Amino acid sequence: MSDHESMSDADGLHEAPVREVMENGTAVVVRLAGELDLYNADAVREALLAAVERAPQRLVVDLEAVRFIDSTALGVLIEARSKVTDRGSFVLAAPGLETRRALEVSGLDRHFTVERTVADAIAAGL
Repeated sequence: MSDHESMSDADGLHEAPVREVMENGTAVVVRLAGELDLYNADAVREALLAAVERAPQRLVVDLEAVRFIDSTALGVLIEARSKVTDRGSFVLAAPGLETRRALEVSGLDRHFTVERTVADAIAAGL
Protein backbone atom coordinates (compact mmCIF):
# COMPACT_ATOMS: atom_id res chain seq x y z
CA MET A 1 0.00 0.00 0.00
CA SER A 2 1.39 3.40 -0.90
CA ASP A 3 1.53 6.36 1.44
CA HIS A 4 -1.18 8.06 -0.62
CA GLU A 5 -3.55 5.10 -0.23
CA SER A 6 -3.00 4.80 3.50
CA MET A 7 -3.51 8.54 4.00
CA SER A 8 -6.69 8.41 1.92
CA ASP A 9 -8.04 5.51 3.96
CA ALA A 10 -7.22 7.22 7.26
CA ASP A 11 -8.88 10.45 6.18
CA GLY A 12 -11.92 8.62 4.82
CA LEU A 13 -11.22 9.99 1.34
CA HIS A 14 -11.32 8.19 -1.98
CA GLU A 15 -8.76 5.52 -2.75
CA ALA A 16 -6.38 6.24 -5.60
CA PRO A 17 -8.38 5.76 -8.82
CA VAL A 18 -5.44 4.52 -10.91
CA ARG A 19 -4.15 1.20 -9.60
CA GLU A 20 -1.68 0.35 -12.32
CA VAL A 21 -0.58 1.11 -15.87
CA MET A 22 1.16 -1.80 -17.57
CA GLU A 23 2.19 -2.97 -20.98
CA ASN A 24 0.96 -6.32 -22.24
CA GLY A 25 2.52 -6.96 -25.63
CA THR A 26 1.25 -4.22 -27.94
CA ALA A 27 -1.44 -3.17 -25.45
CA VAL A 28 -1.36 -0.73 -22.56
CA VAL A 29 -3.71 -1.63 -19.72
CA VAL A 30 -4.88 1.06 -17.29
CA ARG A 31 -6.39 -0.50 -14.15
CA LEU A 32 -8.89 1.78 -12.42
CA ALA A 33 -10.49 1.22 -9.04
CA GLY A 34 -12.92 2.52 -6.44
CA GLU A 35 -15.25 5.40 -7.09
CA LEU A 36 -14.54 7.43 -10.23
CA ASP A 37 -16.09 10.85 -9.93
CA LEU A 38 -15.54 14.60 -10.02
CA TYR A 39 -13.01 14.41 -7.17
CA ASN A 40 -10.55 12.14 -8.96
CA ALA A 41 -11.42 12.62 -12.63
CA ASP A 42 -8.21 14.62 -13.19
CA ALA A 43 -6.04 11.70 -12.02
CA VAL A 44 -7.94 9.33 -14.32
CA ARG A 45 -7.65 11.81 -17.22
CA GLU A 46 -3.91 12.21 -16.64
CA ALA A 47 -3.30 8.42 -16.65
CA LEU A 48 -5.46 7.79 -19.72
CA LEU A 49 -3.99 10.64 -21.77
CA ALA A 50 -0.45 9.52 -20.84
CA ALA A 51 -1.38 6.02 -22.03
CA VAL A 52 -2.79 7.45 -25.30
CA GLU A 53 0.50 9.31 -25.87
CA ARG A 54 2.32 5.96 -25.83
CA ALA A 55 0.35 5.13 -29.02
CA PRO A 56 -0.34 1.47 -28.20
CA GLN A 57 -2.09 -0.80 -30.70
CA ARG A 58 -4.71 -1.36 -28.01
CA LEU A 59 -5.54 0.73 -24.95
CA VAL A 60 -7.52 -1.29 -22.41
CA VAL A 61 -9.27 0.39 -19.49
CA ASP A 62 -9.73 -2.27 -16.81
CA LEU A 63 -12.89 -1.39 -14.86
CA GLU A 64 -13.15 -4.58 -12.80
CA ALA A 65 -12.33 -2.90 -9.46
CA VAL A 66 -14.48 0.20 -10.13
CA ARG A 67 -17.45 0.33 -7.73
CA PHE A 68 -19.01 3.58 -9.00
CA ILE A 69 -18.60 5.88 -11.99
CA ASP A 70 -20.30 9.25 -12.45
CA SER A 71 -20.90 11.41 -15.51
CA THR A 72 -17.65 13.32 -15.02
CA ALA A 73 -15.60 10.12 -15.15
CA LEU A 74 -17.64 8.86 -18.13
CA GLY A 75 -16.74 12.13 -19.85
CA VAL A 76 -13.06 11.43 -19.17
CA LEU A 77 -13.42 8.05 -20.94
CA ILE A 78 -15.00 9.79 -23.93
CA GLU A 79 -12.27 12.43 -23.97
CA ALA A 80 -9.48 9.83 -23.84
CA ARG A 81 -11.05 7.76 -26.60
CA SER A 82 -11.37 10.86 -28.78
CA LYS A 83 -7.57 11.26 -28.60
CA VAL A 84 -6.75 7.85 -30.13
CA THR A 85 -6.34 7.60 -33.89
CA ASP A 86 -8.25 4.31 -34.15
CA ARG A 87 -11.23 4.46 -31.80
CA GLY A 88 -11.59 0.69 -32.05
CA SER A 89 -8.28 0.35 -30.25
CA PHE A 90 -9.77 1.89 -27.07
CA VAL A 91 -11.49 -0.93 -25.17
CA LEU A 92 -13.26 -1.04 -21.80
CA ALA A 93 -12.84 -4.30 -19.90
CA ALA A 94 -14.60 -6.14 -17.09
CA PRO A 95 -17.10 -3.53 -15.89
CA GLY A 96 -18.98 -4.63 -12.78
CA LEU A 97 -22.74 -4.35 -12.43
CA GLU A 98 -22.85 -0.68 -11.35
CA THR A 99 -20.35 0.43 -13.98
CA ARG A 100 -22.10 -1.55 -16.71
CA ARG A 101 -25.42 0.01 -15.65
CA ALA A 102 -23.90 3.52 -15.90
CA LEU A 103 -22.60 2.70 -19.41
CA GLU A 104 -26.02 1.37 -20.45
CA VAL A 105 -28.07 4.23 -18.95
CA SER A 106 -25.81 6.79 -20.63
CA GLY A 107 -25.94 4.89 -23.93
CA LEU A 108 -22.14 4.68 -23.98
CA ASP A 109 -22.19 0.89 -24.12
CA ARG A 110 -23.22 1.31 -27.78
CA HIS A 111 -20.29 3.65 -28.50
CA PHE A 112 -17.45 1.86 -26.71
CA THR A 113 -16.11 -1.62 -27.27
CA VAL A 114 -16.79 -3.38 -23.96
CA GLU A 115 -15.31 -6.82 -23.25
CA ARG A 116 -15.92 -9.18 -20.33
CA THR A 117 -12.26 -9.59 -19.38
CA VAL A 118 -8.95 -7.81 -19.88
CA ALA A 119 -7.70 -10.81 -21.88
CA ASP A 120 -10.73 -10.55 -24.19
CA ALA A 121 -10.12 -6.80 -24.54
CA ILE A 122 -6.48 -7.31 -25.49
CA ALA A 123 -7.41 -9.96 -28.07
CA ALA A 124 -10.54 -8.20 -29.45
CA GLY A 125 -10.34 -7.53 -33.15
CA LEU A 126 -6.70 -8.59 -33.49
